[in-house]
Amino acid sequence: MTTATAIPGKHALVTGGGSGVGRAIALALAGADIDVTICGRREAELAKVAGESDRIFGISADVTDEAAMAALYETAEAARGPFDIVVANAGMAGSTPAHKTTLADWQRTLDVNLTGAFLTVKPALAGMATRKAGRIVFIASTAGLKGYAYVAPYVAAKHGVVGLMRALAAETAKSGVTVNAVCPGFVETDMLEESIQRIIEKTGRSAGEARTSLASTNPQGRFIQPQEVAAAVLWLCSDAAQSITGQAISISGGETW
Repeated sequence: MTTATAIPGKHALVTGGGSGVGRAIALALAGADIDVTICGRREAELAKVAGESDRIFGISADVTDEAAMAALYETAEAARGPFDIVVANAGMAGSTPAHKTTLADWQRTLDVNLTGAFLTVKPALAGMATRKAGRIVFIASTAGLKGYAYVAPYVAAKHGVVGLMRALAAETAKSGVTVNAVCPGFVETDMLEESIQRIIEKTGRSAGEARTSLASTNPQGRFIQPQEVAAAVLWLCSDAAQSITGQAISISGGETW
C-alpha cells in the first residue's frame, strides 16, 4: 500500500475501483484516512476491494449510464457526504487496425473512456465550485499524449480525456478546484495481460516476447506498477498540489513528457 500523509475528513469516488489501477488508488486514498466509494459493474470485485479496508465502500454502476451515476452520487453522498475527490479511472481498450474497426467498437470505446469520464465528474462540479474546494483526477494514458498503432478509438478517447481535463481546469481555475490527468504507460494489470494475449493470438509470439515488446516502449524497459499511479493521484489530492491544475502528468519512464 502507498504510504502518505493522512488527508482526513474527505470523501472520494474512484470509478473502475474493483481491480488494477482503480484498486490501488482506492487503497492509497483509504490509507490516507479518506472514505472511498468505488464503483464498477462487477459487484464481486467491488466487494473484494471493499473487504480490504473499512474505509472503502462499493456501489455497482455503469459510468456510461447518466442515471446510474446520478443515483450513485445520491446514495454515496447521503451516506458519507459530498465528494471532495473524484478519480475518473474506468476504461477499456481493444486492438484492431483502423480500417477494420466497426462503428460499434469505436462508439463503445469512446462511451466508456471519454463519455464515462465526463459523466463521472459532471455531478461533482457545481458542488465543488460552491464549496471552493475539490480535486478531480482523470486516469488517461500515454495514448492521450501520442499515437499508437491499432488502437485508434482508444487513442482518440484518451486524447479527448486530456482535452476535457484542460477545459475543466480552465473553467475551475479560480474556484479552488484542481483538475488534472495522470497518463501512465503500460501498467502491470489485467488489462495489460489482455493486451499480451491479443499479441500472442494475432502474431504467434510467445508470452515472454509479447511482454518484452510492450515493456520496450518504456525507456526504463519495465512496466509501470499500479501503486506508482496511485502515488501520483494521492499527491494531486494533497494540499501540496493546490497549485497544480490543467496538467497531464506522464508516468512512463520517459516515453512521453
